Amino acid sequence: MADMMRAVEIAEPGGPEVLRLCERPVPSPGAEQILIAVDHAGVNRPDALQRAGSYAPPPGASDLPGLECSGRVAAVGPGVTRWAVGDAVCALLPGGGYAEQVVTHQDHALPVPEGLSMAQAAALPETYFTVWSNVFMRAGLRAGQRFLVHGGSSGIGTTAIQLACVLGARVFTTAGSAEKCAACEALGAEQAINYRDADFVAAMKDVGGADVILDMVGGEYLPRNVQALANDGRLQQIAFLQGPKVELNFAQVMVRRLTISGSTLRPQSDGAKAEIAAELRDKVWPLLAAGRVAPVMDQTFALEQAGEAHRRMESSAHIGKIVLKVA
Repeated sequence: MADMMRAVEIAEPGGPEVLRLCERPVPSPGAEQILIAVDHAGVNRPDALQRAGSYAPPPGASDLPGLECSGRVAAVGPGVTRWAVGDAVCALLPGGGYAEQVVTHQDHALPVPEGLSMAQAAALPETYFTVWSNVFMRAGLRAGQRFLVHGGSSGIGTTAIQLACVLGARVFTTAGSAEKCAACEALGAEQAINYRDADFVAAMKDVGGADVILDMVGGEYLPRNVQALANDGRLQQIAFLQGPKVELNFAQVMVRRLTISGSTLRPQSDGAKAEIAAELRDKVWPLLAAGRVAPVMDQTFALEQAGEAHRRMESSAHIGKIVLKVA
């Protein structure tokens, strides 16, 4: 095995142009870690936040961007029992995915689902871990309930729509164009609301309010989300594209018995991520293998085109997931 590998690093905080190809030492797997020879790496909003200097890696994580990948196990560290060299995996990463080799905890990897390509597999971990843990484990969405997901054409949105539909929820979403709304409805959404010319609060009140809302917008959406919830509804916050601060009347939360919660995935403990992975393996991976849900793929870029991939993502023109071809 070579000692050095190609990678994309963040030269300094800034725009997509600060992503540059470099050579780095191949990392070594520690206790209970596996080394993955990366085939494809997913591109996600947290990568752009890290690139801009507003989302630092957790202690001990690689400074390279990239929170998910697909590939084959290249080496195993002490105590690894789940995987062997040569196994095809997709994995949630603490960082370092924009590289030819990356390490992660053995319990944060999952087998490549039957019938999926390596490019599709690389698009799974970050979005499926996020959606499953927030919508189903934390917010407890159940069959028959009304679910609203904002940004329905994003990687998170397309995943949430499909999972909620296949598990029996009534799904509503917001998107910013007729094309994106049509794509969301093709995935199973009962109604896709174009937020540029319609009010999602009024739309949800017309159907009785949302039992669960998954939001990554924040800002002025926060009080509107509270208005759009049904009594006993749950708002799950996972990002703040419009900012985290807003004035909110909490009397509505008390009187209508609402729950506001949220989470970020990357800083969670190895054990917490392993618990999510175990639920995905048991409850969601069979749905992927059966073709009942699938990642929606937007565009693939070469590793050295990581800056262009970020420009595509930040333009919000994409529908579904963007990945890098690394191998």
